[in-house]
Amino acid sequence: MAASLAGAVDLAAIQARNEAAARAQAAPPPSASAPAGAPGSAVVDVTEATFQSEVLDRSFQVPVVLDLWAEWCGPCKQLSPVLERLAAEGAGSWVLAKVDVDANPALAQGLRVQGIPAVKAVWQGQLVAEFTGAIPEQEARQFVTELVAATSGGAVPGAAEGEGEDEAQEPEDPRLDAAEAALDRGDLAAAEAAYQSILDTEPEHPVAGLALRQVQLFRRAEEAGPNALAAAEAAPDDIVAQTRAADFLLGTGDVDAAFSWLLDVVRRTAGEERDAARQHLVELFGIVGDEDPRVGPARRALMTALF
Repeated sequence: MAASLAGAVDLAAIQARNEAAARAQAAPPPSASAPAGAPGSAVVDVTEATFQSEVLDRSFQVPVVLDLWAEWCGPCKQLSPVLERLAAEGAGSWVLAKVDVDANPALAQGLRVQGIPAVKAVWQGQLVAEFTGAIPEQEARQFVTELVAATSGGAVPGAAEGEGEDEAQEPEDPRLDAAEAALDRGDLAAAEAAYQSILDTEPEHPVAGLALRQVQLFRRAEEAGPNALAAAEAAPDDIVAQTRAADFLLGTGDVDAAFSWLLDVVRRTAGEERDAARQHLVELFGIVGDEDPRVGPARRALMTALF
């Protein structure tokens, strides 16, 4: 257990995530009150020149939904107003980025657009969900609702107001030494206490928050013990048992199995049980980190299971 922890708390990966968030923070946060097409609007027109800032960087704040359309496309004229209305209702919880494929052929080619209207969702710089063709408003609403729930959890993520790139690139905090020393000797309780002490005085600390969640995950995995899988198999309707099994798998380093376990729970449950499994899986995504190549495919699988 302690051996796998050393690879889980990757301070370099956390720093990379902070820098990505800092780039997004340089732009205004999305707002339904901003005029359509203006910086920070919930609906923006995107070109090849603005794709990096308005889609990739913005996706580190909120999920971005790409609407790929053309003036001659009749179904596009049915779907686009629906998406624009939903984006306005979303009040900045997600952004609709409209791409004219005729004016931006390189984007269409890079995104592998086979037909329009095409809708693709981007989160943390990765494609996480997509569909092609005009769909009813109810289905479009379900798509964006499930997207926000599976990514940001319904809240606008990112650094707190006023934080910037200089702050994100500060040197490592010497207060982390005690926590790292505890990790080196496998003392999870002491590491948890050290990270919590930092957060007690600095709740928005860029490293301690994620590190604390990782340590807490490993403590839960230890408490679950090797019988967690058997207990979950014996009680398939017990969501607590299912999440403990996933914690145990992740705690022993089997990331793919942990994700697959909860994805299966999401697929075969409904209502509050399904939502609890989804929330726990999203929490595990955050612990592993979007930089990990296994997270992107798992997010897409979750979107498929939900939608």
